[in-house]
Amino acid sequence: MSEPTLAPDVAAAVEAFAEYLTHERGRSRHTVRGYRSDLADLLRGLPVLSDLDLAHLRDRLAETRAAGAGRATLARRAAAARTFGAWAVRTGRLDTDPAIRLGSPRAGTVLPEVLDAGEAASVLDAATSGAAEDTPEALRDLLVLELLYATGIRVGELCGLDVDDVDESTRTLRVLGKGNRERTVVFGVPAARTLHRWREIGRPALVTAGSPPALLLGVRGGRLDPRVARTVVHRAIGAVPGLADTGPHGLRHAAATHLLEGGADLRYVQELLGHATLSTTQIYTHVTVDRLKVVHDQAHPRA
Repeated sequence: MSEPTLAPDVAAAVEAFAEYLTHERGRSRHTVRGYRSDLADLLRGLPVLSDLDLAHLRDRLAETRAAGAGRATLARRAAAARTFGAWAVRTGRLDTDPAIRLGSPRAGTVLPEVLDAGEAASVLDAATSGAAEDTPEALRDLLVLELLYATGIRVGELCGLDVDDVDESTRTLRVLGKGNRERTVVFGVPAARTLHRWREIGRPALVTAGSPPALLLGVRGGRLDPRVARTVVHRAIGAVPGLADTGPHGLRHAAATHLLEGGADLRYVQELLGHATLSTTQIYTHVTVDRLKVVHDQAHPRA
């Protein structure tokens, strides 16, 4: 569905705000696109930006709620309005911030669906069998799965890796995450084996004279598109009967949860995942507690 058409000065303000988010705040294209979409809906119908007031924002949120949007969507749009309002005042586009008193529902905590260790192993085993003949695409697809599960990095971060970001001797990756924050993550022996095979056999078969220094390449020699990587994960999980299609983020959730279940420190997992705050990582403690409750109920004589 196309975004609503905005009045010229409103559209110009939204674009200037997007530039601010991109170049000064270092937000990702995905995040900026989300802000644009939310603001296009919130600001539609305004003849000029100076007409923006609290009543207009509340009306738009009420319409969104009436259309069936959940609390998370409403909270996100209200947050977008507050961020935009503060920026508009700071840059002289508005005299007062109409969003400063805009309330929003608490988004609530949704626990992610997570593959257990056996299910994750089944996905990787199936992909390993497919890569047995060392075809370039099969090796690359196996490496996508191995690294996502081994490190918990995001798909965009994985596809953004260059060859020089990999240190096979220490089994580490240099990852550029959200807000251009750089971190180092480690990976295990199975991922290291697949990485070595990819670099020795798979990547040389796909590289061309015009290829970038990307670690992962597409079939035409360009940097692997995140959409292709997501398709790889969905296809691999779908190949194992009975598994929920959790997608790439499911492997990230699984990596974090299995580390915590194995005794890893919460702050280590925070660093591995690239979370800015510990509270974001703490969602995984709820997942592991839920599993402990299931085990307790099934096994304890006085459960």
